[in-house]
Amino acid sequence: MGNRGLDKLRNEALELTATERAELAHDLVASLDGPGDAGVAEAWDVEVLRRLEQIESGTATLVDREEFTRRMRERLTRP
Repeated sequence: MGNRGLDKLRNEALELTATERAELAHDLVASLDGPGDAGVAEAWDVEVLRRLEQIESGTATLVDREEFTRRMRERLTRP
């Protein structure tokens, strides 16, 4: 990374506050993702509402945090 412009930009960015650097990093990473899919956001909204309805109606099977953590650790350690 011998580009002088990039080096200058990097040095200036490192002088920002931690909050400013975090915001800049977020924006830079987001710029690599490309345009979002509006359909995905709408689908998630529908799914969240469906799950909330299940919780409110008592038809959802809830799992406490300890059980959830145990299950996730088990999944992550499977070969």
